[in-house]
Amino acid sequence: MRAALRCYRRLARWQQVLLAVLSLAGAAAGGFVALTLYSQLQSNSARAIQRWFSDSSSRPTLTTMQRTPCPGAPFLLPSSGLIGLLWRDTAFPYNVLRRHTGIDIFGDGEPGTVPVYAAYDGWLTRLPTWKASVIIRHDDPLQPGRTIWTYYTHMASRDGNTSYVADAFPPGTREVWVAQGTLLGYQGEYSGKALAPVGMHVHVSIVLSEPDGSFKNEARLSNTLDPSPYFGMPLNIADRPARPIRCQATGAAVY
Repeated sequence: MRAALRCYRRLARWQQVLLAVLSLAGAAAGGFVALTLYSQLQSNSARAIQRWFSDSSSRPTLTTMQRTPCPGAPFLLPSSGLIGLLWRDTAFPYNVLRRHTGIDIFGDGEPGTVPVYAAYDGWLTRLPTWKASVIIRHDDPLQPGRTIWTYYTHMASRDGNTSYVADAFPPGTREVWVAQGTLLGYQGEYSGKALAPVGMHVHVSIVLSEPDGSFKNEARLSNTLDPSPYFGMPLNIADRPARPIRCQATGAAVY
């Protein structure tokens, strides 16, 4: 009897531990769901992106095609398509704790066919290990004397075996002068992980410099700048712009 009682008490203690663990897991799961829902409510991007991929007939009505810089803005929009995710966006797979660091432009066409151009004059670098990316150093046109960079990525096939970066910029390219509008490559689906492809697009961000003049880590939001004043468009998710996004000055960015 005593042995059975001891066994029962042990079982009861283990049940209490299990209930505590399940309670914590439930709270964590509930917190994750709440964080996800709250994050999605801070963005209006998901609906436009979903429509872009589920209804190809809607694409002309969602496309921004800016062939010249917006009035009064120094930067040229690097590619045509749906400007889906914006700077500081919280739409999936991002959230309020991990915001998007630039803009994503989803092109209409096959991978490797939608051009990507240099947003502004500068010096281009492509690190030896970069399959899908280039970065360009600029004299900041909005803050003279400061060095900034524009970063472009996802320019490769889904499996990463075929780069869509222009042949003029092979891996290892350093400090090559490019003028605004120079062809950099073509939109692709490479995410950096062959088993985790993304919808075809180009990601563009404006990156600050380290004290030594090199570029900071683009993956950290604090290392990037709001692209809105550079492109003359509302590209900060705080503005919740309707798609297609248009020039702020004239409201005429779609041709």
